[in-house]
Amino acid sequence: MPDPKSCTDMAQLRAQIDQIDRELVTLLTQRAAHIDRAIELKPGEGLPARIDARVRDVLDRVAAEATTQGLDPALARALWSELIDWSIAREERVLGATRKGTA
Repeated sequence: MPDPKSCTDMAQLRAQIDQIDRELVTLLTQRAAHIDRAIELKPGEGLPARIDARVRDVLDRVAAEATTQGLDPALARALWSELIDWSIAREERVLGATRKGTA
């Protein structure tokens, strides 16, 4: 991806932002697929959807990486908190449905 300072007008800058957005959606889709796999693996390991220590670890690592890369760590924490909450809610919906289906 070219440096944003190389953009000479807003159309070029917006095109790069749109490309970044597409790449972010691709990465989020891959992350969601990993969450789906966690849904399959957690019951066999006796793990709940929400593991507070894991949530704290992820948020701490993301904030540290954000700081390293020059992104506001508070923004990173807020974005990942939303992503983690969505992921846990997804796991709870599926795991709850699975447990009801087997009971």
